[in-house]
Amino acid sequence: MRILKKSAIFAITAVLAFMIMAGTAFGATYTVQSGDSLYKIGILFNTTANVIMSDNKLSGDIIYPGQKLYVRTQTYTVKSGDTLSKIAGWHGVSLAQLRKANNKWDDMIYPGQVLNIPAGGTASSGSKAVVSYTQSDLDLLARLVRAEAEGEPYAAKVGVAAVVLNRIKSSEFPNTISSVIYEVSSNGFYQFTPVENGMIQKPATQQEINAALDALNGSDPSNGALFYFDDSATNKWLWSKPVKAWIGRMVFVY
Repeated sequence: MRILKKSAIFAITAVLAFMIMAGTAFGATYTVQSGDSLYKIGILFNTTANVIMSDNKLSGDIIYPGQKLYVRTQTYTVKSGDTLSKIAGWHGVSLAQLRKANNKWDDMIYPGQVLNIPAGGTASSGSKAVVSYTQSDLDLLARLVRAEAEGEPYAAKVGVAAVVLNRIKSSEFPNTISSVIYEVSSNGFYQFTPVENGMIQKPATQQEINAALDALNGSDPSNGALFYFDDSATNKWLWSKPVKAWIGRMVFVY
């Protein structure tokens, strides 16, 4: 499923999202600093100590300064004219978080340098989530986002997650993340195609996790939509609904 009216605002949003993501990749090396623990590193990159241990084949939780650890995180390649403050702002993280993630305490950066991007923005602001959720719910929501919007602008990914949350808040749908995603309609069809074809089993990347977290913390580029679809869809019923947003190829309707 994928929504909306082509507006200048969303066109700009899509372009900005593409410009930022064009210089990014996922998965990076983090250098352990004095005072670090796997738990603290997990918080910095929105993962868990167990995941870090598994990814690095660690037999225990003992780490030491200078040790190199693989972390599942977004990275950014510095371009001419960039500053640490600009990069932090583009990715919704604080300058202090960006420095910590890269053990970078001066302001000297250069084109081609690769920086780790920590979890941040609304995803780590401590704001109250719009619906209650568990870590399992977050993983499921992020996997749906990847299955439905892989290759789409970041705003479209957040929009997909927001649609699920909008359904939870609507009396017309179930009231939990898992029950909304796994809902089967009265005519026997799954509400979301990836559940039926198995694509929802594909692991989410950090970008999809961040998109799900942004939606959980109140971001809604879909403008309150309850449905979304790819703009190549031929379903007349979906196209008959009011378009709330159109991001990339994703159309969001109410």
